Amino acid sequence: MSSIEKIVDQALKDGYLTPTMEAEVGRICDTAAELSIEEYMALDRLMGALLTGQVVAVPRKQFINVMEELVLAEAITRVAEVESTTEQTLDLADIAAYALNRLPPLYATTEGGATYQRQRAQEELQSLITAQVQEAIAAYLQKPDAPGGPSRLKEVVGTKVVAGQLSILLRDHAQKFDPGAS
Repeated sequence: MSSIEKIVDQALKDGYLTPTMEAEVGRICDTAAELSIEEYMALDRLMGALLTGQVVAVPRKQFINVMEELVLAEAITRVAEVESTTEQTLDLADIAAYALNRLPPLYATTEGGATYQRQRAQEELQSLITAQVQEAIAAYLQKPDAPGGPSRLKEVVGTKVVAGQLSILLRDHAQKFDPGAS
């Protein structure tokens, strides 16, 4: 049984076609050189169930978080500034996620609500958004596993690599607990 058939069976069983299920069926159809007769029959069953209401397609999003678009816009601006003045390549998604985890969500279900949330955020929260994005960039540049980011572990060379790396890790972590440690 193909993935399309499994997805259709699940949708018929549940009575819902989720956005994830819909996207997977679309991906399979887009990438397959040719669909089997069984897959075409499954798609036909799904179409019939959608038309009769036996299966309901769940809308992709019934709401938006306006904070996401505001943080992304700020992050794009700040990341572009950093990348234009340094050799660093920053991960925009990491930076936006870091900032979003430290900011309040601003959900809206209508375009009017979204407009209200945007205006409110720009008046009351823009400085906080900017500060969180800048903090996210600073944190990204400090994390040792950032692609292209600084890694003090790579500074250690020679025959005592493991011991040297361990020493650096312990020293770095000790500073988090005792800022006077070095």
